[in-house]
Amino acid sequence: MVRAMPSDRIRDHAGQGAATTVAAHRARRRLRADRARQLADLLRRQLLAGAFPEGTLPHESTLAADYGTSRNTVREALDLLRAEGLVERQPGVGTVVVAHKYPHGLDRLMGLAETLREHGRVTNEVRTMGPAPAPAPVAERLHLAPGTDVLCIERLRRLNGLPLSLDLTYIPLDIGTGLLGADLENTDVFRLLEAVTGQALGHAEITLEAVSADPHSATVLEAPRGAAVLMLERLTHLADGRPVDLEFIRFRGDRITMSGLLHRSQ
Repeated sequence: MVRAMPSDRIRDHAGQGAATTVAAHRARRRLRADRARQLADLLRRQLLAGAFPEGTLPHESTLAADYGTSRNTVREALDLLRAEGLVERQPGVGTVVVAHKYPHGLDRLMGLAETLREHGRVTNEVRTMGPAPAPAPVAERLHLAPGTDVLCIERLRRLNGLPLSLDLTYIPLDIGTGLLGADLENTDVFRLLEAVTGQALGHAEITLEAVSADPHSATVLEAPRGAAVLMLERLTHLADGRPVDLEFIRFRGDRITMSGLLHRSQ
């Protein structure tokens, strides 16, 4: 049996020590990355709440002291927010807010203009509008026979002139004909539906998921192809329970945030 020479054992111990040092360094980097992500979440929330009215974030050292963390962690957190397009670093100024997200509530049945009234003016560009045979899943959701014609509307919604959402709407034709010729550029469909039917809207079923922007959506929304968009599917019913409005709404993920108030059932 060949025994390791003392110098070999020293080298072995040195190698183990180096490996331990590398592992510890990686662990510290992972921990700092976790803390940076947590800090980015907190700062993002403050940005959305308008906590920096002048549009400039506090100095890195101030943020580090306020949150009890290191300046390196603060820098990484700000890098994450910059990658999201929310902030930029400007020489001689600091970190400034360059994009705003607008809150869209999920706990009330409201049109987009009603929801975002306090944040500016919502306008609609009607891209297509007319009767079309309902695809089978649409007909099923609207309780119509397969192939029944529906009113199909595609609109680009803008807030203060900036593209916000691309909406594809299906409405039963007996109701939808009443919307032909209506001022869809400045009026929410919800208000028009209530006027045409003489009924209030009752409730809606919603599904929200993140999807990649397809080429058409990306072009219309002026977003990068493949960018994340929030897709809201909403089936709205009249007060008597009839389904009257099936929508597929694609929001630019960098301009909208969804929120709601939930109560735990007893």
